[in-house]
Amino acid sequence: MDIDFFKKEKVVKMKEKDKDGVSALNVIINKIMLASIEKRAKGETLAEGDILSLLQKTEKELLEEKSGYEKAGANYADKVESLDKQIATIKSYLPKLMTADEIKEVILSLEDKSVPSVMRHFKSNFAGKCDMKLVNEILRNL
Repeated sequence: MDIDFFKKEKVVKMKEKDKDGVSALNVIINKIMLASIEKRAKGETLAEGDILSLLQKTEKELLEEKSGYEKAGANYADKVESLDKQIATIKSYLPKLMTADEIKEVILSLEDKSVPSVMRHFKSNFAGKCDMKLVNEILRNL
């Protein structure tokens, strides 16, 4: 996945007249462009793990925004519905996250089970495919 992929997806959503999908993709495209500029300034390139991280971060932001509107009351039901559609659009591009059992299996297969080593392993090999908080929690409970 790269910025061109999301631009093509945006065109599809525009043809489908899915304004919530277009809004979600606009946010993603803008974030990818900003991250790409920041990486280029450092002489690096944007990796797929970075894009997955941006998608997850955007999903979390939209969930928090939705929560705020839900607390505000019934006057914002249309806004909550719109946010639900945007979140669904973003989720459709995210890979399925690893389950707790899969994470535990990977941790047990590692030689060095120290916290920094395990976290580094997951960050480099499973970026965007697992919840790092869950990895940390499972590791501490072993």
